[in-house]
Amino acid sequence: MKERFHSDELVYDGRIMKVHRVGVPMRDGRVVMRELVCYSGAVVILPVLDDGRIVLLRNRRFAVDETLWELPAGMIEPDEEPQHAAPRELAEETGYTAGRISKLGQFFTGPGTCNEVMHAFVATKLTAGPQALEPYEEIEVAAVAAEEVRAMVADGRIHDAKTIAALALYWLRERDSVP
Repeated sequence: MKERFHSDELVYDGRIMKVHRVGVPMRDGRVVMRELVCYSGAVVILPVLDDGRIVLLRNRRFAVDETLWELPAGMIEPDEEPQHAAPRELAEETGYTAGRISKLGQFFTGPGTCNEVMHAFVATKLTAGPQALEPYEEIEVAAVAAEEVRAMVADGRIHDAKTIAALALYWLRERDSVP
């Protein structure tokens, strides 16, 4: 990272992220100090049951002190490819395994302060199984009709950005595949 910054100081080295204080060169020659949060990347998975229902989670999120409606998601482990992280996270958080997983796209989660890239996948041909939650996870699984999921986004019940982005990518793909 040194090549693109005037200065770079590691100020926090945690389990899932690093925080750097960097000097960002501006076009007029000034250097502006900024904090940069670095992640290894993440995946979000849109599980679709054979009958078209979407598998959502009720996930307790301590940072916002709220239980959110979300799609399953998780961090990519060091040296892990996104296409391997997706089925792992799907099974851990929902208990479902997928007969087919395909990439929907990818996006930055917060490019103003963070370099994280989130890779979105759709999972189909699902088989139910047991969850394998982390000790800190409080996750409930629910299968919701696609029309209701659309309504939940529209009325604000779903207000998690990664979930909205993955659903948008999926709905755009579905719209474009209709003859």
